[in-house]
Amino acid sequence: MTSMKDAATAFLSNERVAVTGVSRTPKTHGSNNVYRRLRERGYQVFAVNPNAAEVEGDRAYPDLMSIPGGVQAVLIGTRPERAEETMHECAELGIGHVWMHRGPGAGSVSAAATDYGRRHGITVIDGGCPLMFAPTADLGHKVMRHVFAGHVPKEV
Repeated sequence: MTSMKDAATAFLSNERVAVTGVSRTPKTHGSNNVYRRLRERGYQVFAVNPNAAEVEGDRAYPDLMSIPGGVQAVLIGTRPERAEETMHECAELGIGHVWMHRGPGAGSVSAAATDYGRRHGITVIDGGCPLMFAPTADLGHKVMRHVFAGHVPKEV
């Protein structure tokens, strides 16, 4: 097992990151918040939404396989029942880092997806949010990291 801090650091050290579940109607949608923050911090970030050609002013891709040049890491921000399908795609593409987003609600965490990913050599973070950790953190997310401590794994 790896500490959450070390796993978050490893995930955030990847420059090319896909974010699934980025919405055409962002409002306060978690995936959109993560997508924008990663983009603002200089990551090469790719939105995955099979129902949109564009989100957040950028091209959207229908799936991970469609991203030119591939990615090194994936944030899953869809419903939990979609997470396992995404995890299978990550394994097929050799993606080594996957984070299933989880804030105050159920989030995107799927036990089946976690198990599948780990059995296939993927470092899976099953909860919390990348915005809770440096270099993408902000004060509000740092506070949430402690308030929602039960939703952030201690080890992965």
